[in-house]
Amino acid sequence: MFGNRAAAIRARLLHGVKRFLPDYVFLLLSHRRRVGRLPNLKRPTTFNEIILDRCLHPDPVWSTLADKLAVREYVKSRVGEKYLVPLLATPDALTREVFDALPASFVMKANHGCAFVKVVWDKTRVSFEQLRQLADEWQSTNFYLASRERHYRTIEPRIYFEKLLLDRSGKVPPDFKINIFERVGGDPVVITGVVSDRFGSPRHDFYDTQWNRMDIVVGDYPLSAVPAPRLPNWDEVISIASRLVEGLGYVRVDLYVFDEEIFFGELTFTPGAGVSPLSPERYDYEWGKLINEIPSPQEARVTSHATE
Repeated sequence: MFGNRAAAIRARLLHGVKRFLPDYVFLLLSHRRRVGRLPNLKRPTTFNEIILDRCLHPDPVWSTLADKLAVREYVKSRVGEKYLVPLLATPDALTREVFDALPASFVMKANHGCAFVKVVWDKTRVSFEQLRQLADEWQSTNFYLASRERHYRTIEPRIYFEKLLLDRSGKVPPDFKINIFERVGGDPVVITGVVSDRFGSPRHDFYDTQWNRMDIVVGDYPLSAVPAPRLPNWDEVISIASRLVEGLGYVRVDLYVFDEEIFFGELTFTPGAGVSPLSPERYDYEWGKLINEIPSPQEARVTSHATE
């Protein structure tokens, strides 16, 4: 009992100390702990090192595009409104009136970071007080301090409610995390992560541009027993993702694809905050090379506008 209490005290003290670490030191130590080596931030080479550098030196446009509410206008202008998940409410705060007006099932989210997701399958099984407490916790959370991804600093926290997306079998659809590496004068390199059973026993599989499963493992996610079949509307999926990334260099586009429908999830510019180990390790270097071969976000936008 006393050992557990001491461990809890040490964890709280460590958390308090980490809040005061400079971003550079925080990210360096996080990378060492999670990836297993100290990063070279003077000449970033690996994917994770480049993502760390992005955390420290974000493009100004990322704050708007990482805001899960503000980005909707960007998506609408690039690919059309039909790919947006229907919004149910975007209140300043969760009130009893807002709660009562929500349908029997929905998803509550926050716009200023990741993992702010609460799936409500049946509103009669959750209380207004529980959701309000969770919403208040989210809105008081400084996501930037948790991960030091600087483009999140200027996003004003808000909660919002979306329609719960379910496939024909009544299950939450898989999340397609599409890494787009733009290339000058050629088609982009596409590497897609598919996260299945997100709210159960999640599995994470990767596929190359031709939909061949790759032997990549990220973090602790296991692979699926068998590869997923290529989607019948895969060409449309890639077209949408590519149009959303055009002029931005490298971005991960998250889409929900099921029953031949496609819905936008989010744009991620610093996936894993640069501390997500890739196994085998060679992929960390190969993905880093892909990013280093494309223009900077600013250069990519100039090239994109020049060809419009």
